[in-house]
Amino acid sequence: MRQRDQRVLADLVAARADEQPDLDVLTFEHLSLDGCDTPDEVRTFAGLAEKGNSLAAALIERGFERGDRFALMMRNHPEFVEALIAASVSGTIAVPIDPRTRGDKLAFMLADAGCTGVVCADYCLEPVEQACRQTPGVKTLLALATAEKDAVALEAVPGVESLSDILAEPTDTVDVRLESPQDPLQIIYTSGTTGDPKGVVFTNERFGLYAMLGLMVGYQPDERPYTGLSLTHGNAQAVTLAPSLSMGLRAVFSRRFTKSKLWDVCRTHGCTTFSLLGGMATAVYSEPPRPDDGDNPVRFVVSAGMPSAIWEAFERRFDVRVFEWYGAVEGGLAFKPVGEGPIGSFGKPVPGLEMRILDEHDIECPAGEIGEICSRPFGGDAEVEYHGKPQASAEKTRGGWLRSGDMGHTDEDGWFFFDYRKGGGIRHNGDFVNPGFVEKVVAEHPQVSDVFVYGVPAASGAPGEKDVVAAVTLTRPGGFDAASVFAACRAGLESNFVPSYIQVVEEIPKTASEKPQERFLIEDFAPDAANVFAEA
Repeated sequence: MRQRDQRVLADLVAARADEQPDLDVLTFEHLSLDGCDTPDEVRTFAGLAEKGNSLAAALIERGFERGDRFALMMRNHPEFVEALIAASVSGTIAVPIDPRTRGDKLAFMLADAGCTGVVCADYCLEPVEQACRQTPGVKTLLALATAEKDAVALEAVPGVESLSDILAEPTDTVDVRLESPQDPLQIIYTSGTTGDPKGVVFTNERFGLYAMLGLMVGYQPDERPYTGLSLTHGNAQAVTLAPSLSMGLRAVFSRRFTKSKLWDVCRTHGCTTFSLLGGMATAVYSEPPRPDDGDNPVRFVVSAGMPSAIWEAFERRFDVRVFEWYGAVEGGLAFKPVGEGPIGSFGKPVPGLEMRILDEHDIECPAGEIGEICSRPFGGDAEVEYHGKPQASAEKTRGGWLRSGDMGHTDEDGWFFFDYRKGGGIRHNGDFVNPGFVEKVVAEHPQVSDVFVYGVPAASGAPGEKDVVAAVTLTRPGGFDAASVFAACRAGLESNFVPSYIQVVEEIPKTASEKPQERFLIEDFAPDAANVFAEA
């Protein structure tokens, strides 16, 4: 008889269902949903095990074999987790896709992963149906009916089956079909910011290793983690979902990230920690200050990319501490515990991992010199599997090093710092501009709701030079006073950091991990556009 292995998601949930069947381990809150008056959706371990088993049985009944793949495309609903469990039970492979994905990119991902089915929410049905016309290999389409304003009626799309009906149907217990923890559980795609996205193959064991991050971060037995990051992204799974399932923590999820109701959610549910990525911190900080900002139950924030310019001000204003870490979907892991190391550092590598700053000849850079952040296991070589792309996999780990594509440096004490994405630094008038400093000053302006700073080729034509653009959203439409923003920048920044342009947009385009998508802003940028302002 097969023995349970808690590195396997199916086995982990089954074991916890035996030990703590009625623990409300996952809460999908509705406070942050405008106009939603339905109760929060709560899942116990017993409920997760039951519904995951029902969906696994349905997949098998529809002909899914071990190793077959299905796209998983929805916002943060409990059914997302149940579908992951079903993949682990049935030995199939889930392919999480940002629910905002459309058109050729969606069709590419379905075809590239070789998906024979799609499990999605009803608001994804139209783009999914269009993409499926280009990928005839998709035979099964299961959709979750929601109350979202952009929902599509299930009966309006031919061949769609109701996911809710399937999950509600009790079934006999399905035997876990995995052969080992090394069997794949997911294919998670990179953001594709520099080309077609690549699918990173995640084993069941790797999800199990995510659970260890809870110990690394320092979660306590009574911790209540919270995230609004998409479960289609590794961060929400690694920092919130996996540790909560493993440690029995009562996690809280929002349908999507909400900066305006973040603290209300934390207060209502007693959340003690939450996760932030890069520009999210600036967006939260740019909210108008309130007298009760520091009156919240949050002890610390698990951050990946807290801008050094606002780090200490963020801690003071909200009465929290920052736990900083660094990692990528392909691997590489470092962290800076609360109160240790210099502000701005993402820390030092985890035990068992070697991390170095290498130049273009793979020679280690001295302290203070910028090079590529590379890592490998001690005594071994780094390994990455891009689905169906052995050459790209080999190039990513050339020479045994995981090539992050991130540029950084160390200080004299060995603390690591991120500087910019390879090829993405902003050099203006000979100086490298730290976007975080610019974003802090702009974010503090009362008319600005969100900000992202990037570079465009310099109008001067100087090789390698860029003009600085601050893309902003406004707290309310109309009456934008660009001169006062430029004045604030002149007062708070050195001259080369002052934006050359301010670009007013309705929304800053972002990935599922809330990473600003610079290329879309660049496509819409023009110096003489009506929404672009230069200093008079």
